[in-house]
Amino acid sequence: MPEQAEPDQAGPGKAEPGRAEPDRAEPGTVRPGGRTARVRAAVLDAAGDVLAEQGFAHLDLADVARRAEVGKTTVYRRWGSVTGLVADLLADMAEQSLPRTETGTLRGDLRANARLVRRTLADPRQGALFRAVIAAAAGDERTASALRRFYDVRVDEWAPCVEQAVRRGELRPGTDPAAVVRAVSAPLYYQLLTAGSAPTEADADRAADAAVAAAEAGVYTVS
Repeated sequence: MPEQAEPDQAGPGKAEPGRAEPDRAEPGTVRPGGRTARVRAAVLDAAGDVLAEQGFAHLDLADVARRAEVGKTTVYRRWGSVTGLVADLLADMAEQSLPRTETGTLRGDLRANARLVRRTLADPRQGALFRAVIAAAAGDERTASALRRFYDVRVDEWAPCVEQAVRRGELRPGTDPAAVVRAVSAPLYYQLLTAGSAPTEADADRAADAAVAAAEAGVYTVS
């Protein structure tokens, strides 16, 4: 999907005719409260439903406004484009993700991480939503950037598990925490996208165990 043009008329990702483009923060950077928070939650929930049901190509701000029972002007003014809406949706998903689990061992921690990823990808709505966003990111740089920010947040959340393992002596000094965490989830996403099936709990444990074995062998050690 090509980079979207600047809003110039009503429609998916465009401002209403005759309305000047307002100044606004990058979607996902402002944390509203009260009614504004409720509106944001309703709109993001509706956007997630559309992505899961129909994919990125059918995401339309007017349709999202209708589903969320919010005025179109509010949606156009706050998010401005479908990519802005997806960026905010991913930011919200990162915030809502469960915190890391600390079991006292690297294997236990990474298995907990892998099982959390597996549950997300196996969920009918969440799995479909991620497939839609990943597909969109392949052709739209703003969506790709938002998706990278989402994963950066999640990797940063779990990286301390690897850092703690280094301090405990389970891994060599210089082990790259982010690389280890990414190695856990990568095969689970690969299975979802290439085999078309959600990973199982056994798949999750195997992915974590493989990442631990590679880390212990020094594969992710940087000089």
